[in-house]
Amino acid sequence: MNSDFSALDAFLDDAGVDGFLIDAAGDDSDQVYLSGFDAPDPFHTLYDGEVHLLVSSLEYGRAKKESDAATVDRHADYEMRSLVEDHGRLEGGRRVLASFLDERNVGSVAVPARFPLATADGLREQGIDVRTPESPPIGRGGANVIETIRATKTDEEIEHVATAQEANEAAMEAAEDLVRAATVEGDELHYEGEPLTSERVKEEIEVTLLRHGCALDETIVACGANAADPHDRGSGPLTAGEPIIVDIFPRDKSTKYHADMTRTFCKGDPSDEIREWYDLTAAAKEAALALVEPGVTGADVHDAVCDVYEDAGEPTLRSDETTETGFIHNTGHGVGLDVHEQPLVGPGGGELEPGHVITIEPGLYDPAVGGVRIEDIVVVTEDGYRNFTSYPEALVVE
Repeated sequence: MNSDFSALDAFLDDAGVDGFLIDAAGDDSDQVYLSGFDAPDPFHTLYDGEVHLLVSSLEYGRAKKESDAATVDRHADYEMRSLVEDHGRLEGGRRVLASFLDERNVGSVAVPARFPLATADGLREQGIDVRTPESPPIGRGGANVIETIRATKTDEEIEHVATAQEANEAAMEAAEDLVRAATVEGDELHYEGEPLTSERVKEEIEVTLLRHGCALDETIVACGANAADPHDRGSGPLTAGEPIIVDIFPRDKSTKYHADMTRTFCKGDPSDEIREWYDLTAAAKEAALALVEPGVTGADVHDAVCDVYEDAGEPTLRSDETTETGFIHNTGHGVGLDVHEQPLVGPGGGELEPGHVITIEPGLYDPAVGGVRIEDIVVVTEDGYRNFTSYPEALVVE
């Protein structure tokens, strides 16, 4: 992937350092983004105008073939065996890293805020200046410079998200089909003679995603009072006449990019209050989407959602920061290598730019009633947005 690191060059110039260093494994999205390489164990990526990797011998061959790096070195290239024999594994490893930096005339590095303390201390003992200068965040928070760069997606990344969303919609259809096929037995939904549970629907979601090249560690299928907690994963039998929030956020196993979508379903006759909540939430989502374009802030988009809810008499965190019911979360967030990343679509959210991939996900919650949430994922374009989400919205499943 041909990423634009001009912002990183400017950041290093402003910080007055020679390079940017990451010490992390492939489960760190900044590491994957900068290095173009994924490994299960920690390795080092240096950016000094070019990308340089320092990896174990185990990963050396694969890193040379798969990474975006200008150079790939092994620990053995810096006499690691003798350094470990003389100084122990930890100290020897730090001396190897210091030699790797010295080879490139790098005497000072900027590092992410969560950089390992032991590595930083070890490099300082070897005379390397290690700093954690802040980059300008997108909206509220202290996003590091790689997070900030990652927020603006390339055309290739945008298509990765779109592909993940196609798998997501297949999984949502599988979930809705299960609910549709269920029968109402007393207060519970049954499928093939057994109570239909949150766990059974999650299983169908996960199997469908695997068939489409995606996976996830967890998903949300939450019914009734469980749905009143926005991050309750849900468990147990699904209940007739109550809202079922299905929130799926898969990761494509090949590209590592996520998608995100929520729909709320009800099998049976929902209460008038739930119907009203659903219509309000659909209207809030449309009000938010109507604003999405370059130059509009994430805070503006969030305010549009709050306006819809507050005009209808529903509490929001904007109207009452202590409320535990109503609209009790941000309107959305960035999506990419992480399912939650920059930019913020909420209070303090900064200006949206072309290439920002964001969710719009208003919702209402009350343990006495349940919960309703509807979520689309879109990319900001030069003149508005492109909605990756084509899945229909309908509360009652018949």
